[in-house]
Amino acid sequence: MHRLSRRCSSLSAVLRHAAAPRRHLAVPLLSSISSQVGEEDAKARWYSVLSSEKSRNYQNLKKDLFLGKRYESTAAESAESNSTPSERYEYQAEVSRLMDLIVNSLYSNKEVFLRELISNASDALDKLRFLGVTEPELLKDAIDFDIRIQADKDNGVISITDTGIGMTRQELVDCLGTIAQSGTAKFLKALKDSKDAAGDNNLIGQFGVGFYSAFLVSDKVTVSTKSPKSDKQYVWEGEANASSYTIREETDPEKLIPRGTRLTLHLKRDDKGFAHPERIEKLVKNYSQFVSFPIYTWQEKGYTKEVEVDEDPAEAKKDEEDGKTEKKKTKTVVERYWDWELINETQPIWLRNPKEVTKEDYNEFYKKTFNEYLEPLASSHFTTEGEVEFRSILYVPAFAPTGKDDIINPKTKNIRLYVKRVFISDDFDGELFPRYLSFVKGVVDSNDLPLNVSREILQESRVVRIMRKRLVRKAFDMILGISMSDNRGDYEKFWENFGKHLKLGCIEDRENHKRIAPLLRFFSSQSEEQLISLDEYVENMKPDQKDIYYIAADSVNSAKNTPFLERLAEKDLEVLFLVDPIDEVAIQNLKSYKEKNFVDISKEDLDLGDKNEEREKEMKQEFGQTCDWIKKHLGDKVASVQISNRLSSSPCVLVSGKFGWSANMERLMKAQSMGDASSLDFMRSRRVFEINPDHPIIRNLDAAFKTNPDDQDALRAIDLLYDAALVSSGFTPDNPAQLGGKIYEMMGMALTGKWSASSGQFHPTGTQPHVPETVEAEVVEPAEARTQK
Repeated sequence: MHRLSRRCSSLSAVLRHAAAPRRHLAVPLLSSISSQVGEEDAKARWYSVLSSEKSRNYQNLKKDLFLGKRYESTAAESAESNSTPSERYEYQAEVSRLMDLIVNSLYSNKEVFLRELISNASDALDKLRFLGVTEPELLKDAIDFDIRIQADKDNGVISITDTGIGMTRQELVDCLGTIAQSGTAKFLKALKDSKDAAGDNNLIGQFGVGFYSAFLVSDKVTVSTKSPKSDKQYVWEGEANASSYTIREETDPEKLIPRGTRLTLHLKRDDKGFAHPERIEKLVKNYSQFVSFPIYTWQEKGYTKEVEVDEDPAEAKKDEEDGKTEKKKTKTVVERYWDWELINETQPIWLRNPKEVTKEDYNEFYKKTFNEYLEPLASSHFTTEGEVEFRSILYVPAFAPTGKDDIINPKTKNIRLYVKRVFISDDFDGELFPRYLSFVKGVVDSNDLPLNVSREILQESRVVRIMRKRLVRKAFDMILGISMSDNRGDYEKFWENFGKHLKLGCIEDRENHKRIAPLLRFFSSQSEEQLISLDEYVENMKPDQKDIYYIAADSVNSAKNTPFLERLAEKDLEVLFLVDPIDEVAIQNLKSYKEKNFVDISKEDLDLGDKNEEREKEMKQEFGQTCDWIKKHLGDKVASVQISNRLSSSPCVLVSGKFGWSANMERLMKAQSMGDASSLDFMRSRRVFEINPDHPIIRNLDAAFKTNPDDQDALRAIDLLYDAALVSSGFTPDNPAQLGGKIYEMMGMALTGKWSASSGQFHPTGTQPHVPETVEAEVVEPAEARTQK
């Protein structure tokens, strides 16, 4: 851990200046502290000083000046107090092209300017640390290696200071006067040429284009730098709308620094919100949390203390008269002061040895990084070495996010990409992980990813493909570990939340079918309550069973009552129930598992391994003409009529063609808003009508054909039989009302005369027929009749 400097060790000094106005606090505060802690710390006062000079407007220079030509500045500039005359240089590129490239092309988000500038500061510190091994005189000042950021929200100014290698006057011209001129690149090339390069030179900054990202938010940028190789400190100044920049020697004692570089950004009017200390802290934690050097920000702090409260004179006099002596009244107040605060963690968890990291550490990092409150189901911490090297920690969440479907929207921001511990992006569209694994969360840190010049867009390359392949493999190993856990409930929870993602993988990722298939789970005819794996199905297969059978339906109840199951149930053959809309497409793309083909029992040419050719021949001879008669009557509704080998109790069934849509698939295709009606009509014509020759209804129809093939009752029975098979096989009738009428007609015929002779009379109004009331006649004797008269 990097310890905080002793600059603010005197609390009394802090308190004396706590009430000072914020914008004037930094200099007197540190001056007072330095007087108490000694001359050594007095050198550090420049850390908290923001330039108070007003912004100066330089005139734009003509673009026809010679490239790289320098000349003396204007008289107004040279007359500045405590400043030597500055020299003006032309950029080695048209400023219009430069600014257009930076603002409109390179960076998609303005806030990355701070990431780039911190990366440059880290680069400068790394260079000094490396060179200091062979040139100890560079470190003679004994100053801590750190980065300090101070923001002045009142004036819209940000200062970024590092204690790195700094730059000489010529280096300022070479590095900041040329577009995309990289001091880091030159440094690494020099190390490589001298064969002195170490294996772990994490130089992340590109002090060229990265530096110019400051103009995304700044009107004016000032670079004050002091190299340990030079006795002088130089100031580089440039403006966003200027075609040139100036360089001068710094002579103001208040602005001298012992070593390193200070960048002062004068923000644009619309971007002054970046100068809030809270905003700076948030950006540092997001992008530069794991930079290898400590980053301090200038923050307002407070502490509580008790102060005496003036007592009311009237009450005090009354207390004296009463002889009461009470303690002085006090109240608690908050005293405000400013101090440096360490923001970043210099040792990320993925760089630590996995043996030294506990499960609690992994879970805490997961919750903090991804704003989760539940612990993950599993995690994987690994390092990949070889031609591609990177470190990563992956997690499987406990639950799927609510309110959105990650399958539809692959940009889930679940993978955070770091390059040399600097956060680059979490906005990917399948570059690092395929869409169906978008639920996996984690971090990936690489030293040599092929990024574009803005380091935000991942470029497609062989390195990226290798990284993607290894990340996917580790993700599958992690999920497989959950499935093999002793706690079966863990995988049931995973499957409930992310099962659809793996099924989508069967469709999109053929290369990983062997990894996806063991993770799939389905209900079956022998396991209607508990999901089983394909491995469990294969273990339960009959010795002579060659295929894996399945049926697609809208529910388990529909699947187990389908007529397609009758013969398979008799033979005790297990059938998978595909009740999720995506199941059928996933299995069709999977095709086979452990050399066992998937077979849809609702398709024609079903082979159950018990074919009897002699019986089939006899049935065809006996019922062949009946099949032709039924086909002729049904016409284009079916492709053919055949003898069925899958029915035992049902008279008939309607099966799909070998390459046609099943009933479930047809239902799904009808539900598509952009469905093709012509394709639907073509697939419908591929249906096959199978009849059960052992059923009484079929034998009666066979007798009707042989007796009177034009009998209208027999033809109506064929129509009703087809419509009934349509419904029982899972298809939707074209005219449900017509089907209902046929059923009512057949019911009327069947029920006529069954309970009473009058039950056959039909009354359309639905009212009961009027039956005259039966009146019993009264016999009256003649004498009584006369008496009544």
